[in-house]
Amino acid sequence: MMWLSASWTVWPSTYAMAHPPNMSSFVGRHSEPSNLARQGFWARHPADVAADLIGWEVFVGGVGGRIVETEAYHHEDPASHSYSGPTPRNEVMFGPPAHLYVYRSYGIHWCMNFVCWADAPGGAVLIRALEPTAGLPVMAERRGLTDLRALCSGPGKLCQALAVTREHNGMPLDHAPFALREGPRRGVVTGPRVGITKAADVPWRFGETGSRFVSRPFPAR
Repeated sequence: MMWLSASWTVWPSTYAMAHPPNMSSFVGRHSEPSNLARQGFWARHPADVAADLIGWEVFVGGVGGRIVETEAYHHEDPASHSYSGPTPRNEVMFGPPAHLYVYRSYGIHWCMNFVCWADAPGGAVLIRALEPTAGLPVMAERRGLTDLRALCSGPGKLCQALAVTREHNGMPLDHAPFALREGPRRGVVTGPRVGITKAADVPWRFGETGSRFVSRPFPAR
């Protein structure tokens, strides 16, 4: 996996990302139960956290699955909600890490993010897709369909399947109804983020290698 891709080299130097994510993030495999309070995991660049979350499992009230696609957003990133500073909408991004930031996309879909940041607050990881593993009948009823691949193949879809709404905004990830634990993955691929116009070439979208549950295919390497 080549982090220093062509899209990275054209990223403006004014972004001032002095310390790119650790390359070890892209080759590690997780098998231990997670400890959300462990020092340092969430206090890192969102791109590091986004890559490491691939393969983890997330459940809301016992319903959920494996994280197979994420996107990173940083406080100096013009595509991030936190770029212009705290507002009533994004204030959770400036609070403690390991909490949920929920916003509505296009006035229609809820999207859930895990707050994380290093050096300065305002970072988060958007959970873009899950491989459903638990509570499948509940997900199918909530989504109004039975196609396993379509249940959670997008940030709005997975929030509907897990019944995540603005009411969950600001909740800690290490308390009910949430459960989060580490798990293995086949590998990580990267590509540009989806549905944005600013900093669109930055390769901070991460997915599990070969997963059929991602929201859309990743560009060929």
